[in-house]
Amino acid sequence: MSTRALVLLDSIALVNATHAGTVIVSGSHGGLSASHFVTAQTHKPFAVAFNDAGGGKDNAGRVALHELQAVGVLAILYAHTSARIGEAQDGLDNGVVNGLNELALAQGLQLGWRIAQVVRHLGADPNPDPDRDRAQA
Repeated sequence: MSTRALVLLDSIALVNATHAGTVIVSGSHGGLSASHFVTAQTHKPFAVAFNDAGGGKDNAGRVALHELQAVGVLAILYAHTSARIGEAQDGLDNGVVNGLNELALAQGLQLGWRIAQVVRHLGADPNPDPDRDRAQA
């Protein structure tokens, strides 16, 4: 039995108050601009997975790890070589974890896990109803 809802967002810009307490798999990069969509929410999701976008200059694609930690949200990054940027379903199906914030580590998540395994570990169903839980830009 799932305890949390899973939401797939091709773009994290679509996050809103209805996603409070959920586990989100996003197709977005884990950079500063993307993390601001989450930190701006009054009622935040429980956890968000982002594509690492290859890291970028000065690890800009990994900033969400720190930014979400500061507001109490688990942050997970999956390798850009494992799943397509901008496609949350591909992140869920194929993403391999290569970054976790301290909150995520405290929940027992591990580098190298598949995103579907992360979702299950956090109490969400990795096979959500696509009509209910999927948002696209």
